[in-house]
Amino acid sequence: MRTAIHVLSLTGLLALAACNQTASPPGPESASATPAGFRMPQGSGCTGEIDRYRAVMSNDLAMGHVNQSVYNQVDRELRQAESACAGGRDAEAVRLVHATKARHGYL
Repeated sequence: MRTAIHVLSLTGLLALAACNQTASPPGPESASATPAGFRMPQGSGCTGEIDRYRAVMSNDLAMGHVNQSVYNQVDRELRQAESACAGGRDAEAVRLVHATKARHGYL
């Protein structure tokens, strides 16, 4: 019985110690995920929404945060939003961009 209590106590202490560990600092490869010259596109309405999300996705592709197939899927979806935007359907275009962001984890 005494051994079981000691084992449980030791297990509890180890669990607490594991909770208090700190993460190691990021390595040099993650110090700057975005190039120094990156600027978020300006603009308003659906064109601005599309341009900004396209810039984020292009940066994420260049940095290796998304693979080419994901980028291609997002690009297809953004072309639909661009079509709606060009047709004067701003609200629809913005909804399409937001749906794409949500689908790919960017909200």
